[in-house]
Amino acid sequence: MLRRTANLYRESFGGLSKDIWLLAFVTFINRSGTMVIPFMSVYLTGELHFTLPQAGWVMFCFGVGSVFGSLLGGRLTDQFGYYWVQFGSLILTGIMFISLQFVHSMLGICLAVFILSIVADAFRPANHASIAVYSKPKNRARSYSLIRLAINLGFSIGPAIGGIIAGAFGFKWLFWADGLTCIAAAMLFRVFLSQKQEQTEQSGDESKPVLASASAYRDHTFLIFIALTTLGGIVFMQLFSTIPVYCKQHFQMTESQIGLLLAGNGLLIALIEMPLVYTLDSKMPQKLRVVAWGVLLFGLSYLLLNIANAWVGTVIIYAIVITFGEILMMPFSNVFAIERSSPTTRGQYMALYSSSWSVAHIIAPVLGMQIAAHLGWTALWYLIAGLSILIFLGYRMLEKRPVVATQQL
Repeated sequence: MLRRTANLYRESFGGLSKDIWLLAFVTFINRSGTMVIPFMSVYLTGELHFTLPQAGWVMFCFGVGSVFGSLLGGRLTDQFGYYWVQFGSLILTGIMFISLQFVHSMLGICLAVFILSIVADAFRPANHASIAVYSKPKNRARSYSLIRLAINLGFSIGPAIGGIIAGAFGFKWLFWADGLTCIAAAMLFRVFLSQKQEQTEQSGDESKPVLASASAYRDHTFLIFIALTTLGGIVFMQLFSTIPVYCKQHFQMTESQIGLLLAGNGLLIALIEMPLVYTLDSKMPQKLRVVAWGVLLFGLSYLLLNIANAWVGTVIIYAIVITFGEILMMPFSNVFAIERSSPTTRGQYMALYSSSWSVAHIIAPVLGMQIAAHLGWTALWYLIAGLSILIFLGYRMLEKRPVVATQQL
């Protein structure tokens, strides 16, 4: 059994390019500094004494900026290339995180978070494009999973350290740590990685059809997929917007305990995602089916919060279940998106995909905070679980649509 497990891990990590490993290392350094956003709602309500709706509107501004940033990043990637967009985004994001600690008014925080989000999320389409460049087409799913492993391994460290820093030294040090790690990641990216030309589809499996439309905005199947992914993001993003406040108010958890809970999500992903994706990638050619079951697990995790809402251990079980849902949904939705694009349309496809999560950032905190404030936590979790079931059904119906994208201009 141990030998079989060891072989599975070795095979799941084998054959990936050196550049992908270096990009994963840079990503790990960057995400190890993720301390501000997971605690933003707690910082706003606790340190700055904002109300729940006010905190929701600040996170709404973050989401709006994220949409603009994703679309801008896709356009800049097509015009100037993935390399310099990533480098510039990391540098500027670091400076802006450090500066954010000096803004305290409601209007100022909203404006600063909006601009910060534009700059930070311009990174994402460029990063997706660079993964396609640095990896072989046949290893693309595992390459994405390796980057996600780096993200989540870093995320298992960042919030845990952030909770300790916030509790022991104050929130302002979170802004310094997050900003400096962004700048450090930019420097490492510049040193370790060079700009390369994107591999063509012929370098991989030539028998595999190119699924890309001449325009992502005319690929109707992809647009439906984006809508469902946005709704799935709204469900998942409650983990980072309403769950920290819920844990503090309902269970009186400390910042350190909340940080450890969020860190457990990243650590579990780091341990099991690569071998699980490696196994499912060959056995489940229908990626949307895997994505659908992942969203259904999202819904189950929120139902659990109502089943045993007097026991603090419920949030630990919640975190485990939603993490398994994340492992099923996110890598395979990512692969579905990239496989519908081509080298000439990758920027716009990745911009739309990134924007789906950005829109989720807009709606999730506002929706969650408003429902929690007016109807209570129990109503929120039931509504989120019901939405998950509808999304699951939507993905299953999308499976039945034609595979090849329309080739309209």
